[in-house]
Amino acid sequence: MTEVVDEAVSGRRAPDPIARVRKLLAKAERAGTEAEARTYNAKAAELIARHGIDAALLAAASPGSDPVGGTRVTISDPYSGAKARLLGWTAAALRCRWVLHRAARGRVAAVTVFGHSSDRERVAVLFESLLVQATRELVRCRPPDARESVAAYRRSWLLGYAARVHERLTAAEQAAARTPGGGSVPGAALVLADRSAAVEQAFAAAYPQLATARRSVHSGSGFHAGARAGGSADLGGPRLAGAS
Repeated sequence: MTEVVDEAVSGRRAPDPIARVRKLLAKAERAGTEAEARTYNAKAAELIARHGIDAALLAAASPGSDPVGGTRVTISDPYSGAKARLLGWTAAALRCRWVLHRAARGRVAAVTVFGHSSDRERVAVLFESLLVQATRELVRCRPPDARESVAAYRRSWLLGYAARVHERLTAAEQAAARTPGGGSVPGAALVLADRSAAVEQAFAAAYPQLATARRSVHSGSGFHAGARAGGSADLGGPRLAGAS
């Protein structure tokens, strides 16, 4: 369905937390009920957010161990434009930037996710599972009005799904940076700010003349139904960043 080409890192073994996340997401994909899938997804999001904070703090203690780079992901039709937003908005929630390639007439050929290697790895793991879960729901989607285009309804459904997932992932990331008592994880705010600044600087150097993408629009009526489904792909409870 997608082809991933990592421009900075290859052959790295997934750390244990990522392996555990993959197992939780696989269970969510096979879940027999919505509640069961929600439980697995919530735990996966919590774990992957904590892993992001841990990786950031470890990288701060070992400069150069978590380089900034880009991972290019080929996006296939149908609904490649909406799938690209699902990837991009997931990337934005996990402190990465993203670039659309050959975007025209609602279609996108590829997306480059740009950020620290540990964050790009987290994005790849989540997107792979989210796309499976969304596709499973999408094939059953039909507009309530038989006169509406099924394709338009499904595109808008997928955009709603992506937007809701982004909101929940963002909240999970914010929660992971807080201690159980409500304070900040020691040193996390400064480390995350430094990492974001490094990403922005490298991104500007890599894409100095990048045009701003047009705001995504949808004509179908499925956005709110997709957002409800994105809430079921819970991913961490109480979460668009601009693509360039």
